Amino acid sequence: MTQPREPYPGLQPPESSTPTTVPGSTPVTGEFHSMRPGGFGAARRPTPRPGEADTPGARRMLFSAEEYEQRLAAVRHRMRDQGLSGLIVTDPANMFYLTGYNAWSFYTPQLLYVPASGPMTLFAREMDAHGAQRTCWLPEEDIVGYPERYVHRPHIHPFDWIAFALRQRWEVAPAAHGCIGVEMDSHYYSPRAHRALVHGIPEWTLVDSFELVNWIRAIKSPAEIAIMRQAAQVTTAAMNAALNAVEPGVRQNDVAAAIAHAQAAGTAEVWGDFPAIVPMLPTGEGADTPHLTWTDRRLRSGEPVVIELAGAHHRYHVPLARTVMLGKPPAQLQHTADVLAEALNEVLETMRPDVPVAELARVWNAVLARHEMVKESRLGYSIGIGYPPDWGERTISLRSEDEQVLAAGMTFHVIAGMWLDGIGYEVSEPVAVTATGVERFTDFPRTLIRK
Repeated sequence: MTQPREPYPGLQPPESSTPTTVPGSTPVTGEFHSMRPGGFGAARRPTPRPGEADTPGARRMLFSAEEYEQRLAAVRHRMRDQGLSGLIVTDPANMFYLTGYNAWSFYTPQLLYVPASGPMTLFAREMDAHGAQRTCWLPEEDIVGYPERYVHRPHIHPFDWIAFALRQRWEVAPAAHGCIGVEMDSHYYSPRAHRALVHGIPEWTLVDSFELVNWIRAIKSPAEIAIMRQAAQVTTAAMNAALNAVEPGVRQNDVAAAIAHAQAAGTAEVWGDFPAIVPMLPTGEGADTPHLTWTDRRLRSGEPVVIELAGAHHRYHVPLARTVMLGKPPAQLQHTADVLAEALNEVLETMRPDVPVAELARVWNAVLARHEMVKESRLGYSIGIGYPPDWGERTISLRSEDEQVLAAGMTFHVIAGMWLDGIGYEVSEPVAVTATGVERFTDFPRTLIRK
C-alpha cells in the first residue's frame, strides 16, 4: 500500500511571523492551511510554462512549449467568446491535447480545470495522480489526487471531493462571476458527476461548453499532421495484415488477432498505440450492418468481409475501411462498389480550403442520384486524437446539414459506405485538407478487393 506523499512545496502558505487569530479562538498558524490541496500557493503562482517542471512528462513533451501555449490561449479565447470564466474538461482526448496526460485512468472520474487565467489543475484518482507527472507537463503541485475511498461508492462521488478541493485552491470565487463550461456530451461526464458539482459549488452556474476544446482541435498543426502520417504507417500495416488473413475457413477472431498484433507492433520505425475502437468485421449477410465486430464464425467462399480499423500513434488515429470479396461478387455488390468509388473520387477532388462541407454532400448525393441510389447517413467526420469508445472528434460531420467550411489542417475519415438489406460495402479514405486539395494518408485501391 502506498503511503501518502508529503505536501508539495508549492502548496505551503506564505511565511508569516504573525499568526492568524479568529476572535474567541486560539491563534491559527499556517500549518493548518498546508493541509489544503493547493492552498495559498495555487492562488498566487503565475501560469507555469510547459517544459519548466522537473518531471518526466515535462522533459519528454510530445509537442513544443509554444504549441501547448498556443492551444491553451486558443481555448481561453473561445472561453471568453462563450462567456465562460472557467472550463471543466473530462474528455481524456482534450486533457491529452492540453497537458499531454495519457493513461488508462478514464474509467474512473477525473477532470482538468481550466480557469480564465492562472494554472490549470488536473484531478485524478490518487494512484493515477501519483504517476501523472510521467506523461503530463503540469508541475506536481497542479496534479491532485482524490482519496481511494471515493472510488465506486454508491453514496459519495469523487467530484464531491474535487468540488471542495477547488474551493480550497481558491478557484471558486474568482470564477463565480461568469458561467463554468462543462462537457455535457462527453462520454466521461456522468449525471452523478454533474450533481456533485452542482451541490458542491452552488456559486457556479454550469453550462454546456459545446465541445469547446474539440473544436480547437479540428485544425491540426504541422506537428500533428506529421504524427498522423506516422499513425498511417500503422494503419497500412494493420490493413495488410487483415487482407492477408482473410481467407475461406479462417475464423473471424483469428483475423481480428492478426489486425490487433499489427496495430500494436506497427513498423520497425513507428510503434502502434492502442486504438480507440476494436476492428470491425461485418461478414456475409451481416455486412449490411456497419458496426459488428467478430465471433469464432469461419469465413466462407462467396461472401463479402468488411474491414474497418485504425492505426494509432501517440493517440492520433488514422482509420481506414476496405471490403474483401471471397470469390465472385454478386452483380449488385460490384455495381455498388463501382458507384461508390466514382462518388468518393469526386468528393476528394472537391475537397480544398473554403469549400463548404455541405458542398461535399451535394457532390456525393449527385453521383448517387445518377445511379438511383441514396445514402442517408453522413459521409465522414473529423479525426485526430482518440480514446475509447471513439476515434472521431465529435465536431464536423460531412453531411448536408453541416454549416462548416473546410480549412487547411483539417483531417477527416471520408467513408463511402452503403448498407442495404443483406448486402453491405464500405471503402474509406483518411485525408488531410491542404492548401490546394487533400493529402491521402494511405494508398490502397478504392475497389472491391477480390480473393
